[in-house]
Amino acid sequence: MESQALYSLAAAAILITHVLFVVFVVFGLILIFVGKFLTWQWIRNPWFRIAHLLGIGVVVLQSWLGVHCPLTTWEMDLRSKAGETVYEGAFITHWLNELLYYHAPSWVFVVIYTAFGGLVLYSWFLVRPRAFR
Repeated sequence: MESQALYSLAAAAILITHVLFVVFVVFGLILIFVGKFLTWQWIRNPWFRIAHLLGIGVVVLQSWLGVHCPLTTWEMDLRSKAGETVYEGAFITHWLNELLYYHAPSWVFVVIYTAFGGLVLYSWFLVRPRAFR
């Protein structure tokens, strides 16, 4: 396989990883709130809850510091090395990109990420995780 194809494949893998991270953070919070009312015990797993809180914490901190997500930077670098200028080709890649990347002033993302981070922190106290054993 030629190197440009490898770069393109690696960029697609990073995009998928990025989407999975976003799904974990967003749906993790939804599942925590739903799980409280359905008395799901797994949502109180301390490893899950710490990973969830740290995940959004990193996003909030990056937004406050004006730092671009390293996954985005890495993906764009690989796409550049692959000779790609736009998301073209694979249907899945195109739509994952459309779902993940929005165009808005940076302050909008700081507010959204901070508010979402506040909800995750609130969920920590509303739905207390179990103690580590």
